[in-house]
Amino acid sequence: MISTIGSKTVEVVRAAGRFGHFVGDLARATADVGTWPRLTVVQMRRIGVDSLPVALFIAAFTGIVLALQASYTFTGTVPLYIVGTVVGKTMMLELGPVLTGLALGGRVGASVAAELGTMKVTEQVDALETLAYDPHSYLVLPRVIAGTTMVPIVVALGIATGLLTGWLASLVLLDLSTAEFVKGLKFLYRFKDTWFGLFKSATFGFTITLVGCIVGLATRGGAEGVGRSTTRAVVYSAMLILVLDAFWAMILL
Repeated sequence: MISTIGSKTVEVVRAAGRFGHFVGDLARATADVGTWPRLTVVQMRRIGVDSLPVALFIAAFTGIVLALQASYTFTGTVPLYIVGTVVGKTMMLELGPVLTGLALGGRVGASVAAELGTMKVTEQVDALETLAYDPHSYLVLPRVIAGTTMVPIVVALGIATGLLTGWLASLVLLDLSTAEFVKGLKFLYRFKDTWFGLFKSATFGFTITLVGCIVGLATRGGAEGVGRSTTRAVVYSAMLILVLDAFWAMILL
């Protein structure tokens, strides 16, 4: 048992060392401004714009469900305009960023890991190095920057969609007026509610793309290895999103 613990400890230390080395290479790649800026624009479209349909779909039904569940919970106990408060607070602080982050962790993380993993096992990454291209500035940095900048934008649009559908559900299904819903939105609102969700969604985007790149470039074993890397990227991203969510809640709230 001692030998098992020792081997696991050594493996954890090695993984930490590989991660530090990877991040160091990524930081040095920022100097290659002739390569990554133009590629970043392409990745911003793929990571941000192409992810909008799934993100807005999730946000839309989340807003409806929040309005209905808040009405069911509070009817007869507190004024019904509190439905607006629950929808606003929950979408901005928690469900908007986290559900969107988990959805993008599946879509973007899997895509990045599969793409880079395929390039790795087919030796395209080695070919880039042979042609004097830095894989970190050519493949990794554009995806990480795009994820960090575009995920908060997608989350902001998702939050707006959730608030809109929550308002429509309140009007149509709960007989709540627009004035009452807006009153609930304003009640207990703080500016921190807005920037907190967007800030942590930026860290989610950074994490999703970084994990996808690290796992993808570590792929071994052909097509089967690509499948394993894709699964790992999704699982690791989801776990880290939840850990970051709890961490930022403790630090910033």
